[in-house]
Amino acid sequence: MIKTDGLTRRFGDITAVSDLHLDVEKGEVFGFLGPNGAGKTTTIRMLAALIAPTSGKATLAGLQVGEENRMIRQTVGVLTETPGLYKRLSAMDNLVFFAKLYGVANPQARAEEYLRLFDLWDRRDHLAGSFSKGMRQKLAIARAMLHEPQILFLDEPTAALDPEAAKVVRDLIETLRTKERTIFLSTHNLDEAERLCDRVALFKTKLIAVGKPQELKERLYGRKTVVHIPNLRPGLEGSIDLPFVKQIERVDNALVFSLSDPERENPIIVKCLVELGAEVQYVNELRVSLEDLYLDLMEGDHAQN
Repeated sequence: MIKTDGLTRRFGDITAVSDLHLDVEKGEVFGFLGPNGAGKTTTIRMLAALIAPTSGKATLAGLQVGEENRMIRQTVGVLTETPGLYKRLSAMDNLVFFAKLYGVANPQARAEEYLRLFDLWDRRDHLAGSFSKGMRQKLAIARAMLHEPQILFLDEPTAALDPEAAKVVRDLIETLRTKERTIFLSTHNLDEAERLCDRVALFKTKLIAVGKPQELKERLYGRKTVVHIPNLRPGLEGSIDLPFVKQIERVDNALVFSLSDPERENPIIVKCLVELGAEVQYVNELRVSLEDLYLDLMEGDHAQN
């Protein structure tokens, strides 16, 4: 659905996006993660045919950026960091106005459809400027959806929102998932990305890693099982001789095993420890957060594609 080949954008001597290669599939929620100033917004602006790339190519739904820009703008919806609503117009008037710009056949009916979908119908006659931040963001997403785009770009959709408003927007994004619609979510909210995204790309001017969150974590850290043993005796780990165990670490009253297949190997480890006289208290998998992965890769700044 979205494919880039060496996409690059420079502003004078500054390279905002460098040699970007991406392949985003139809129907997935794709997270584009990086710090402020990483080039995320510039990437979206290029993909949405709002600015031209310096070099490289990109296609969206088979349409070539730079050659079919008008068709691309009809195919995508974009939520920018600043919603850009007309605050002195009502919610209904905002949507009707933009629906007409998009060339929607029945602007009034389409505006009503999305006001109802986003639970804003009862506030349809209220000025957009009177809305809370969360409600304005919902209205802005509705505006981006009026022409029913195949691809929806969301640039920091929960930035500057309070937790309650952010949850409203996240829940809304969940409702927009369909097999026919691709959502490209630019964010530095890692918890949000882990909950919403099918795959993520870690990006800082250049692509650092791309994949499913769990696969990326396993690729970098492997899988680890933590066995908690009260009164863990010194040297117990040296008595464990199991060929599938890659590494054993001692952390307080626990042993951490690096494994390939914990579901199959955990029972064997527990049996071995019991036979060695250890009192196993409980066993759990060591969970690594997307934040841990992000910080390690960003600090290391090495590609894991």
